Amino acid sequence: MAKCATSRALKWLCCFAWGCATLAASNVFGAGEEKAPLPVRENNSAKGATVVDIGSAWDRVLPLDLTRKPNDVWDRIRRGFAMPDFNSRRVIQLQHSYLRRPAALERMFNRSARYLYYIVDELERRHLPTELALLPMVESSFNPLAYSRSRASGLWQFIPSTGRDYNLTQNRWIDERRDVIASTNAALDYFETIYARHGDWHLALASYNRGENAIGRAVERNRAAGRPAEFSALKLPAETRDYLPKLQAIKNIIAQPELFGIELPYIDNKQFLATVDAPVGIDLATAAEYAGMPLEEFLALNPGFNRPAITNSGQTLIVPSGSAPKFKAIQNEFSQSGKGWRKHTLMQGETLTGVASRYGLTLEQLLQINGLHKRSRPAVGYALLVPARGVDPEGALAVSELLPASARAAARAGVRVEPDRSKKAGRSKAANKRGSAGRTGAKPVAKPAAAKTATKPTAKTYRGKRR
Repeated sequence: MAKCATSRALKWLCCFAWGCATLAASNVFGAGEEKAPLPVRENNSAKGATVVDIGSAWDRVLPLDLTRKPNDVWDRIRRGFAMPDFNSRRVIQLQHSYLRRPAALERMFNRSARYLYYIVDELERRHLPTELALLPMVESSFNPLAYSRSRASGLWQFIPSTGRDYNLTQNRWIDERRDVIASTNAALDYFETIYARHGDWHLALASYNRGENAIGRAVERNRAAGRPAEFSALKLPAETRDYLPKLQAIKNIIAQPELFGIELPYIDNKQFLATVDAPVGIDLATAAEYAGMPLEEFLALNPGFNRPAITNSGQTLIVPSGSAPKFKAIQNEFSQSGKGWRKHTLMQGETLTGVASRYGLTLEQLLQINGLHKRSRPAVGYALLVPARGVDPEGALAVSELLPASARAAARAGVRVEPDRSKKAGRSKAANKRGSAGRTGAKPVAKPAAAKTATKPTAKTYRGKRR
């Protein structure tokens, strides 16, 4: 009898340990769903069977101690988790998908290190759950230059119309959908609005992806049919059905990276960036040099510019805190030098070739700096970026090569483009309907898609997704 009791006790302890490790790894299963345990550490035997080593993985999990100050930004994020976990088999599948690509995960985590401190600060100031700090991993993989076929841009992937609704400036010179600070504030403003409408974070996230009106209609349909009004019960497109599980999968990995053999980059829990006023006329390559930064890294912190130089007053730049005093001192010297870049407004009878020659540029250089195509025909009154006398254009040319497709599309907005007569004029109706500049910005067309976005978005339009 004693032997049987001991055996039952051991079996119970093993089952308890397995359940704890599985739930801690992924918070996986809801009521009534088939349970599929998550392999934590797999060893393949000669027969191809999978053996799961729960004990060794569980020993590596570090407890969250709320009595001490956070070690780093990741620790702050974990402490601020406040959304209910979404438990489903799809979460496990997506979690495995992320873990099977460790190099991609590492790149994404490294990119996020530049921006997370500011985002977490804003979330805490607004008393919002810190799961939202991980959402750019789903939206853009924390690439501020990400640009989708629906013309969504930036870390938070705003489409043009919604960006305008949330006061994000978009013109030929700047696109605040890519500006880290402006777009983050706009995204959090929107989350406050949609959470206030739904009172449910899962529905708020679905609304961010699909549109608050579309989710509202789906909720009302379920209620009218006597079905649950929660996210998992709604009839949604595949992209939106995967949206919340993707965030939950990333949350599980961030919550306990030791369990999955992941090493997160250290992000110090202090502000290490500062904003400085941008001198009018400075090109971004020169600004990067003043900040003591490689050009690519500087543009990653200042991705909102559509042109390689700044010609309007009131703009700011983000630089490392240690470089800010030096930058401000050099800024005064630059402002007094009279050198820099300026705008040239096309007059009646002027040609691009003539303007290029006047400012010491080749026609190709003028087109590249202004994001124009060789067949572009800017109208009278179009503002061109040109250098002052004696300014070397090489820095601006280097920057223009790194600008995203959305910047080039913005530069071409309203510019007439000559048709390509070297190819057959015939196109299918489907091709004419789709266009190209409106989806990728790669090829301008006679009627650029920017003309469409000048109208106020309807109730069915949000972030470029179909409603």
